[in-house]
Amino acid sequence: MPIMLSYITFGIVAFLLMAFLLLIIGWRWMMKQIVKQVGKIIFTDSYQENIIELLPGLKHMGIQNTLENNLRAETGDLLNRPLGSSKSWPHFDPITFIPAQTTPFPVSTEEEVDVSVTIGPKAKKPMKIKIPLMIGGMAYGVALSEKARVALATAANNIGTAINSGEGGILSEELNEAGKFILQFSKTEWGKDEQIIKRADMIEIKLGQGAKLGMGSKISPKNLTGKARKIMELQEDEDAIIHEHFFDDQTIKDLKELVDELRSLTDGVPIGVKIGAGGKIEEDIDHLLEMGVDVIAIDGAQAATHSSPPILADDFGIPTLHAVVRASNHLKRRKMQKRVSLIISGGLLVPGHFLKVLALGADAVYLGSAILFALSHTQVTRAMPFEPPTQVVWHEGKFKNQFNMEEGAKTTEKFLSASTEEIKIALRAMGKRSLSELSRNDLTSYDELTAKMIGIPYTFRPWNGG
Repeated sequence: MPIMLSYITFGIVAFLLMAFLLLIIGWRWMMKQIVKQVGKIIFTDSYQENIIELLPGLKHMGIQNTLENNLRAETGDLLNRPLGSSKSWPHFDPITFIPAQTTPFPVSTEEEVDVSVTIGPKAKKPMKIKIPLMIGGMAYGVALSEKARVALATAANNIGTAINSGEGGILSEELNEAGKFILQFSKTEWGKDEQIIKRADMIEIKLGQGAKLGMGSKISPKNLTGKARKIMELQEDEDAIIHEHFFDDQTIKDLKELVDELRSLTDGVPIGVKIGAGGKIEEDIDHLLEMGVDVIAIDGAQAATHSSPPILADDFGIPTLHAVVRASNHLKRRKMQKRVSLIISGGLLVPGHFLKVLALGADAVYLGSAILFALSHTQVTRAMPFEPPTQVVWHEGKFKNQFNMEEGAKTTEKFLSASTEEIKIALRAMGKRSLSELSRNDLTSYDELTAKMIGIPYTFRPWNGG
């Protein structure tokens, strides 16, 4: 029997070796035959039978539209897309900063630049942060895993900024790790514990967001499992419901009373409201001012989210660029610019975007997608190439247990630190020693329409022949 096995093994090895040799010797011939046969099919089949029909079809429909229509056809359910709109919205790239080279002169790299920010300056207990970059509301359970949330809280604390809870469950571990904590007061049954409210450094009443506007959602038990259900006090078979309203027959008066109640309960931390940027942004701001808020957070139409119906993400709202300009203009008209802080988010991905928004009138920015990818960094390789990289950090992600919290906290902190250093060197290049010195006067644009819309110089000056 052993001799028989040896012969069989030898035969298999010999066969594989011969096959390998034939492949080496004949690969060019085989490839030529394959190309010849495929070419004949492609170049002779009628268009209606030809696989190349995909090319004009995909060009006509687009790969994403084709994919999403097939998903609609497969399920018959409301489609929910992650990470927001993929449309090309008007953005910040045509805007550039004006350098200081003759007078004033640049600021030396040896001089410190102050980029600290006070949120809600007229509140009894304003929130002070060391940098103008804050971590936006990416919620535990609803979006991110426990490890991802704790890592973000650790990074925020280490760098001296704030983290927003989002509309999910509130982790005690996150509260203990976070320095400045913003509680998002959402249209949910959970997240309303009085002790947690009292621990917050700021409260943000969520009326809407860029990718979903004021709409809520329903999350089934199979899509929200484990510890998060207990924290959110959900029964085993109970859906997690995010409502569209806080009150039945809701009015601005109801919301004003909520603002007053939260201000009293927290003994005066800033009370803000978050909305998605819409076409009636000035009217929306007037209503928020009527409510007596200390902070207004506006999420532009480019904003991402864990999931949103494509029609809400793509076909509602206005671009972040338009939103910050209109909002800051209106707050200035109302003489509220120094009293009510403006936080902007939505499609802000690199330090240049962050600083341009600040120059246009925002006091601080929320970061979402940029932070998410900094958090996952090289850990995405644990999911790729067969799963999306976010499977490492989503609460229901297949690879969430392989996420390393310490590594995630460190890469997030490094990203925020590096972005802050870029902001500082840009301020030095403009001759600024403080973020408070920055204004719209430090901007220009090479796009005439953008320059006119914002009210900044257009870079081109026609020669008059003189």
